[in-house]
Amino acid sequence: MNTTIRIKLSVMMFLEFFIWGAWFVTLGTFLGNNLKASGSETAAVFSTQSWGAIIAPFIIGLIADRYFNAEKILGFLHLAGAFLMYQMYQSTDIGLFYIYVLSYMVLYMPTLALVNSVAFNQMKDPEKEFANIRVWGTIGWILAGLVISFLFHWDSAEAVSNGLLKNTFLLAGIAALILGLLSFTLPKTPPKVSTEKVKIADIIGLDALKLLKDKNFLIFFISSILICIPLAFYYQNAHPFLTNAGVENPTGKMAIGQISEAVFLLFIPVFFARFGFKKTILVGMLAWAIRYVLFAYGNGGDLSFMLITGIALHGICYDFFFVSGQIYTNSKAGEKYKSAAQGLITLATYGIGMLIGFAVAGWITDNYKTVEGAINWLIVWIIPAGIAFAVFLIFALLFQDKNKLANEI
Repeated sequence: MNTTIRIKLSVMMFLEFFIWGAWFVTLGTFLGNNLKASGSETAAVFSTQSWGAIIAPFIIGLIADRYFNAEKILGFLHLAGAFLMYQMYQSTDIGLFYIYVLSYMVLYMPTLALVNSVAFNQMKDPEKEFANIRVWGTIGWILAGLVISFLFHWDSAEAVSNGLLKNTFLLAGIAALILGLLSFTLPKTPPKVSTEKVKIADIIGLDALKLLKDKNFLIFFISSILICIPLAFYYQNAHPFLTNAGVENPTGKMAIGQISEAVFLLFIPVFFARFGFKKTILVGMLAWAIRYVLFAYGNGGDLSFMLITGIALHGICYDFFFVSGQIYTNSKAGEKYKSAAQGLITLATYGIGMLIGFAVAGWITDNYKTVEGAINWLIVWIIPAGIAFAVFLIFALLFQDKNKLANEI
């Protein structure tokens, strides 16, 4: 890969995740303060991510992989996304905002696969080359948070009360416009030539349902859905909670989670080799429970270190469960069902699990209030902590780690 292509692919990854990090992290705070959304309305908006994840395989499988160059579809999707971001920036009604964000997520979620396709198409040895390109996506997400907090200060208490948080959509829209135009200059990534008829079952991974006959995989599958319920609480409530707790520069400080994610990714091979899959994934599950207990009893004053520690645990929470789960799924599926199995797990987690989680989180924030009528944050965090610990116990008791999977790393 020559230097020019490497730079273009790195910028592509940087902008892809800069866009997401620029508006999604602060979304909960924006909805509550700017649009006066209820918990259930906020849950519905966050659920658009899940609907986008469910619809994305159809866009990729039925259109992108068969008829058009990936880089061109990427360009059109981001240009349309830039327009929708501007509409979200101008929106003052939760009903219209929901339509805009749902439309945006249906267009954005497929781009996560498209940027990978464009990158992989230029690599001779993806296992060695991809990480160096993909890391720029994490850097993009982190920088978006730092810019919002420390450069523009849009998440300060005064700025939030003055409605300046809506500028995050303008920032994301500008980045989407740039990436949309840049995409047309990316290396050509032609569609896969195939005469076979596309099956819906292949796209959403239904063939991999045969793997559920394996008791251990079934337990893992159910646990994956259940652990996404507390995950949804973090996405939906973390930023509003930190803002309410009086934490300064909450968006920038939440970027600690992405730094943690990049660091702990390096530890997964070590954990797999020494402890095996079961213990590795149990550490991830337990970390979810611990982080929410820290959120429940921490505050923005003398106990602010508990909140920062909870954010920093994101790397263990996410990597040790989701990345480990992808490796486990890959090892169980075999060559025939690898793609189908990953698709099925994605549908189960970001689709079913997160939809349930957002709905539960929204219901709890609406129905558990303090005497003064404010959100009872203690309850909001204790409940997902309990769910995560229950999943931890179920997995610990029922899953049998027959193969350590050390050879899979």
